[in-house]
Amino acid sequence: MTAQTVWIGIGFLGQALFSARFIIQWLASERSRRSVVPLAFWWFSLAGGATLLSYALWRGDPVFVLGQGLGLVVYLRNLMLIRQHRQTADA
Repeated sequence: MTAQTVWIGIGFLGQALFSARFIIQWLASERSRRSVVPLAFWWFSLAGGATLLSYALWRGDPVFVLGQGLGLVVYLRNLMLIRQHRQTADA
């Protein structure tokens, strides 16, 4: 197995994680009978985005790197806001 084959596998894994977040959001919304964004959506966004960023860096694709890098900031910030809200609610 070549390094290129491994990296292509990493790219597909990242895309699978990133795509799974939409299925998670859809199922949670169907369960609630309203549009919701579950916590797992943000975790899958972060995992998929980080994996795709590593693949983009390996490819040396600046457009892909910028897109995934900026997305990670949004996913992390949402997770921080959720954590702060839960801590405030528990207090």
